[in-house]
Amino acid sequence: MRRPSGYLAGVIAVAVALTSGSVGGAAAAPPGGAQGVGGTGKAKASKMVTLISGDRVMVDGIGQVVGVEPAKGRERMPFSVRQVAGGHTRVVPGDAELLLANGKLDARLFDVTQLVADGYDDAHRSDLPLIVTFRNQKVRSMSAFTGAGAKIDRALPVVNGTAMHTVKKRGTEFWDALTGTGTDDSARAKAEFTASTAVQKVWLDGKRRATLDKSVPQIGAPTAWAAGYDGTGVKVAVLDTGVDKAHPDLAGQVIAEQDFSDSSGTGDHYGHGTHVASITAGTGAESGGKYKGVAPGAKILNGKVLGDDGSGEESGILAGMEWAVAQGADIVNLSLGGEDTPDVDPLEEAVNRLSAESDTLFVIAAGNEGVAGEQTVGSPGSAEAALTVGAVDKADQLADFSSRGPRVGDGGVKPDLTAPGVAITAASAPGSVLEGEIPSDIPGYITLDGTSMATPHVVGAAAILRQQHPDWDGERIKAVLTGSTEPGAYSSFQQGTGRTDVARAIKQSVITEQGPLGFGKQEWPHNDDKPVTKQLTYRNLGTEPVTLDLSVDAFSVDGKPAAEGMFTVSPQRLTVPAGGEVSAAVTADTSVGSTDGTFGGSVSATSADGKVRVRNAVGAEREVEMYNLTLKHIDENGEPTGDAATDVEGIDTDFYASYADEEDGELTVRLPKGDYSLSGVIHPDSSSPTHAVLLQPRMRLDADTTVTIDARQAQPVDISVPDTAAKNTRALVTVGWERGEGLRGGLDQYYLPDFRSLAVGQLGSELRAIWSRQDGGTPVNYHLACNRTGWLGGFSAKVKQKQLAKVDFQVGSPAEGKATQIQELPVPPNGDHTIRHGLVITNHDLPMRSTDYFLANDVKRTFVVFSGTRDEDGILDWDYQLLGDRTYQAGKSYTERFNVGVFGPALGDADTVPSRFNPGIARNGNTIRAYLPPFNDGAGHWGVFNGTSAQSSLQVDGKEISDPDGISPADGVAEYTVPAEDSAYKLTLDTSQDPAIAPVSTRIKAEWTFRSGKKPEDAWSALPLSVVRYFPELTLASTAKAGKKFEVPFRVEGAAAGQRPKKLAFEVSYDNGTTWQPAQAVGGTHLSLQHPAKAGSVSLRAKLTDRQGNTLVQTIERAYLITQ
Repeated sequence: MRRPSGYLAGVIAVAVALTSGSVGGAAAAPPGGAQGVGGTGKAKASKMVTLISGDRVMVDGIGQVVGVEPAKGRERMPFSVRQVAGGHTRVVPGDAELLLANGKLDARLFDVTQLVADGYDDAHRSDLPLIVTFRNQKVRSMSAFTGAGAKIDRALPVVNGTAMHTVKKRGTEFWDALTGTGTDDSARAKAEFTASTAVQKVWLDGKRRATLDKSVPQIGAPTAWAAGYDGTGVKVAVLDTGVDKAHPDLAGQVIAEQDFSDSSGTGDHYGHGTHVASITAGTGAESGGKYKGVAPGAKILNGKVLGDDGSGEESGILAGMEWAVAQGADIVNLSLGGEDTPDVDPLEEAVNRLSAESDTLFVIAAGNEGVAGEQTVGSPGSAEAALTVGAVDKADQLADFSSRGPRVGDGGVKPDLTAPGVAITAASAPGSVLEGEIPSDIPGYITLDGTSMATPHVVGAAAILRQQHPDWDGERIKAVLTGSTEPGAYSSFQQGTGRTDVARAIKQSVITEQGPLGFGKQEWPHNDDKPVTKQLTYRNLGTEPVTLDLSVDAFSVDGKPAAEGMFTVSPQRLTVPAGGEVSAAVTADTSVGSTDGTFGGSVSATSADGKVRVRNAVGAEREVEMYNLTLKHIDENGEPTGDAATDVEGIDTDFYASYADEEDGELTVRLPKGDYSLSGVIHPDSSSPTHAVLLQPRMRLDADTTVTIDARQAQPVDISVPDTAAKNTRALVTVGWERGEGLRGGLDQYYLPDFRSLAVGQLGSELRAIWSRQDGGTPVNYHLACNRTGWLGGFSAKVKQKQLAKVDFQVGSPAEGKATQIQELPVPPNGDHTIRHGLVITNHDLPMRSTDYFLANDVKRTFVVFSGTRDEDGILDWDYQLLGDRTYQAGKSYTERFNVGVFGPALGDADTVPSRFNPGIARNGNTIRAYLPPFNDGAGHWGVFNGTSAQSSLQVDGKEISDPDGISPADGVAEYTVPAEDSAYKLTLDTSQDPAIAPVSTRIKAEWTFRSGKKPEDAWSALPLSVVRYFPELTLASTAKAGKKFEVPFRVEGAAAGQRPKKLAFEVSYDNGTTWQPAQAVGGTHLSLQHPAKAGSVSLRAKLTDRQGNTLVQTIERAYLITQ
């Protein structure tokens, strides 16, 4: 991959929707080849997501936003669409901007990527689960929410909150009850919730998942057993996917259970909870003791907080935590988690509060995201009070998947320690998901990896300590376990203090009750940093004094030793009297050394005979070069305003943040030295209805800097078309950044009701702009795109008729009672598809036609066409999606047809890697990659029907091989590893669909045979496959007349295109494929058919052998319909 150059330009796409009452015709254009066909199959279908505000967002199969539908009554609401870290997209309505920036709304509520991933899209849920926390425990009104359709699920006193779910169809009512609204200010940003609700913050009740990715002796459990400690009398709560208490290893171990997952009871149908429980307290009965748990004497409280798919909502986990404490749990196992944020989320708050209010210890998995590097410890393992567990293998080597610190937000030391988590064999739940997915040759057991498996080892060790010291609370048990570990050559942000050693813990006579010593962050520059000292106190529980030698080691997050003298301890030797305590001073001096970043390690206190060794983690951050960025927001009247927000995004990093100040509009943030782009919005108030959008494409931050976001610098947008009846109905502004090698993507995108409420301006350097105008509605629509370079300050354009191309836009439907939604997405001249957000340009019953005018230039348009049935609220439940990239020439007329047969397979460019935008099959070395979507319409647009099923088979010399991910090339991109030698191949695809959705092309079957040998590994080479495409003149319902002669033009695509094949024969069936007869091919260009008077459909079969002997047999049943 080339490194980005220093050149940066902005790309602005502004879309306008206009409608007119006039109607015009257009001349037809002959069908061409595949037009930008691409996409994935049913596994990547587009989704509709309803936000908490009731507004709806359409997300395509690769997670890009392709449209926003404001809820009824919110038609004038602006929306911003932002691409944030991790490849996620966030869609925020204007009246949520300040609430989000001020931390009153969970950002996940607008993360449409995550909402789809968690199954919160409209196809899977008709409600949205929330956790609402309140400012005052005694003042909370539920009536405002229940009156707006919300259903109360459960009280969550541990976080002073309530779990509830909103009904999506009444989302706007709920939003109004939460934020307050009015007809005059419905598009204004809100800074506070409605006072009567006393709401502190609204969180998504998001999904948390089980953290999957010679262990018992490894942590010293047999030594503890020999000393008489096996956890007897201790209660361990396993909050997980349930427990199979019928397993011999767990028989009699479960003493209480409750389901918080709303699934199928407390049994374990996923298989994770049973495995976890047996690592802690399994008796090993099934294996004769071989797979006995760490604390087989302990008893289990089975709290099922994760459902049968291994995931569960946070409210259920919170309720399970409270239940466990109420049941008297000594230790709680949470082998689950999710992404951490700088905020203290409800799960973290609950861990901290319950730990402080009880003697219970919460032991929590760090997570399995270690391959992504630092700051990957998940929540709730990130909670300060949690005993957070990473994973090592049998040789005490840190597992690559084990999540690392420092903690997000404050740089705290996490994880606290490690335990075995690689290749752990423990009890399996019969018939569970994991048992079916992971083969095992040990009856009754399964072997898994993950911090999920490491965590119950530590829980068992804690149970042993609790049995030995029943008066110890969770905080002391945590301190003793972290203080008695076996260290590895890693930083404290990778391993905490080291690997759990319960054998040492039960014998340790000297302890420290302090957790990690965090020395915080020292701001850059560091020549004036002052040393920071903290006391570390050692307590002797024994009857003899103990002399300890003290030392400290520390490493950077990448494992390099810290500079000598950065961490010191004094004295280096001390004696702790029997029954007494002594303190040492630990000092962090970040003025030492020249390397910036986060450093962590441990203070070790060791007796001469090695019987006592106490370890405490330490950590400090030597801030990288950073500067203050002060943002000032000024309204149109020249006054400071808090009704504003500014997004800051790193140009060469993944940094992204949104900043707002609800008081005077001024705030200061501290950011690393580097290049940033800024996008500020001044929201309208009672004195001005205008949204001012101000952009700074590039800002170099290498000193303390002040940027003023001044609405007076923004200028209006005025674009007109040669049709005085046209009205601006929607507007769209897209902002992207180019680095000399193509468009980076949308930094920001604003959906607006029209341009009357928009002003734009530039704060910084020169940029290049694309202005696109899209016009939605029927029967006449205008689509404008203008290139512009130079300083951006408003925009004005008067488009003339001679600059336009005229398009007869048609969308068919082979089924009755269907409707369509069409979206247009501007594609910049460089062809980059990363800006994939468009306007809905029409909603119409099918079939439909409209006259559309396009400004002719080098900007492509991608059309996304959905068809389906509408529900009682008029919402489209789509069946079919089509894409096509087009450019037009001024003064010419075109016809665009979508969703009309014959539907069938298509092939893209020959020697390009098969992908969403290029169907085909190619080879690179010993890898074959295939993507062969079957439902391309008669114009070559890719599509997919819901209700489709596909089967595929690839044989090499008669032996079947499979894609390891189980993907059919009809559903998505499939990859196969094949032999190097030249071999005979046969590829078969058999795809069918529900006739009620689409009564044409109900079954498409293709069988190819070809030969292939090893290809060079430096490029993809197309394999010799061909397809036959048909282009008859059909109605918009994909029909032709019965009893008539009829021509069916055809074309060969792929390897045999443009050549005279050895054999090309056709057959036709008029009884849905029951019987076949030869079909006459005329001139190698078309079939000449005689439609029977009473037939209902035409099925087509092609048999082809090319000049090299490769073959195709392709059958399309019910290719088109016949009507009287």
